[in-house]
Amino acid sequence: MACCRFLGLCQYETTKLVRIQSVRLGSLKWSLNAAILLVICVMMLWNRKYQEFDLVVSSVTTKVKGVAQTRLPGVGDVVWDVVDYSGPLQDKNSFFVVTNVIVTKNQKQGKCPEVPVKGRLCRSDKDCERGAWDQLSHGIHTGSCVKFDVLKKTCEVSAWCPVETKSDPPRPALLAAAENFTVLIKNNIRFPAFNFIRRNILPHMSATYLRNCDRKNDSLCPIFRLGDVVREAGEKFSEMSVEGGVIGILIKWDCNLDRLMQRCLPRYSFRRLDEKESNRTLYPGLNFRFAKYNTVNGVEERTLYKAFGIRFDVMVFGQAGKFSFTQLIIYIGSTLSYYALTTLLMDWLIGTSCYSAEVGQDYSQRKVESVTDKQKVVLCVSYVDETNLRLVKRSQKKSLQDVKPTSVQPRKEDVGHLRAVLSLLQPNVSTHREAPPPPEPKPEQKPRPPRPAWCHCDACRASSLPQEELCCRRSDGVCIASSPLFERLVLSRPLLEAVLLYRDPLTPPPEGAQTSSLRHCAYRQYVSWRFGVPPQDALPAIPSCCVWRIRAEFPSADGQYSGFTPARAASMQACANGEL
Repeated sequence: MACCRFLGLCQYETTKLVRIQSVRLGSLKWSLNAAILLVICVMMLWNRKYQEFDLVVSSVTTKVKGVAQTRLPGVGDVVWDVVDYSGPLQDKNSFFVVTNVIVTKNQKQGKCPEVPVKGRLCRSDKDCERGAWDQLSHGIHTGSCVKFDVLKKTCEVSAWCPVETKSDPPRPALLAAAENFTVLIKNNIRFPAFNFIRRNILPHMSATYLRNCDRKNDSLCPIFRLGDVVREAGEKFSEMSVEGGVIGILIKWDCNLDRLMQRCLPRYSFRRLDEKESNRTLYPGLNFRFAKYNTVNGVEERTLYKAFGIRFDVMVFGQAGKFSFTQLIIYIGSTLSYYALTTLLMDWLIGTSCYSAEVGQDYSQRKVESVTDKQKVVLCVSYVDETNLRLVKRSQKKSLQDVKPTSVQPRKEDVGHLRAVLSLLQPNVSTHREAPPPPEPKPEQKPRPPRPAWCHCDACRASSLPQEELCCRRSDGVCIASSPLFERLVLSRPLLEAVLLYRDPLTPPPEGAQTSSLRHCAYRQYVSWRFGVPPQDALPAIPSCCVWRIRAEFPSADGQYSGFTPARAASMQACANGEL
């Protein structure tokens, strides 16, 4: 037993194929395969799927240069250099340039009226809470309500006085000349997996080159004019410099480290990162405050600057690829499944009427083998007073005569059986050369039992099995078993013997099983006559009247019958052995 189990494991299973000899289909198949192969190769070369990739590790430093002179209200002409306009916002991988300012001069520690804002006016000291403060306050409330001007009174605060009164930046921007400032970006990158190091200042770039390079003529130049950066981001420097904003400088490294195709150069692009529409944004632009302190007559004073400007964020991303045999094998293995598209398309084409209906039907029958669950057997029923075949599900409780059909299909003739019938019906043709043997003595017929309620031909017998309760008719009429054709096509002993001998010429049925084999062969003759070629997934059901007529002609020796047993199609050897 253990040896049998082990041998059962030593088996190989493969898929069944159907080969169609067709020039059109063959040409279409190889055309589709060639198209898929072309797409696979193009995608492999375009996306470099044969390479192993590593992400970039980067560091960035910047150096801004430029000097501008501007006239500040109440201050006069002021020269701005990199220390003045860079501001304190020196974050990692970013730099800031001041483009506009609001100046509040000579602020001292003291008490002064708060700036009148909507909802912040007062009428008396009761409206001002001592020590109060909120997010819009410039200082701490003293509890007094004082005049701000002739018409307005506000709460007095302890703060740097006078407080900042302006909120809207000047238009045009005071440092519009920052458009001509330049920035040198130094970007060092590394790909750890390949131990590859590079910088955006390439080896051929000398000091003379950097002093004279221009991005209009050389896209690899690492020196950028701020006005050009903003313009390439799709903005106007004159508008953006009023309230400020954020510009992204994107450096992309897409490197190929294969020896024959080595290439590793940066590509620069620019875009605005903040919301630019001030009428839709609560706090548009970018600004911060800083102060310059001095002492006058022993009293500390300061000049407050509210600076608006543009922050430039340098963002580096990219990858490097190098040939890898492992990645190539993985890609080839993953793309083999694309060839299944050819099979899907060809099957769809053959299965539709676009190619050939006959070829499609034959292909489906050869390729697909349907297996029906025994618990859900579909039976095929043929009535003599109907031209179509009915497909019904076997029921254990309801008579087969009364089961509603799931579908109705046209009858498909069995061409071979039809030719035999036409030959048989010719007047001068005999089905046998020798005289038939004398028929076996028939047992005495018992009185006919009463007609069942589901019978319409008055020749059926009652049964305890619902699947055997089937009549040859849907309406009352003559039974098909009384037809002369029934005698010649189903009950003719010489014809049945000839069929058995034709099916199995070297092994004639033994004498003891002669009647049984003739009976079951008669069943098959009836099926071929009345059903033609039954639907693929349906089992023919023979009416009760015909079954008992055949049994009366070829009775069982002991009077016992196995009854209706659904089966696919019994072989002729099974018929000869008395099996259905």
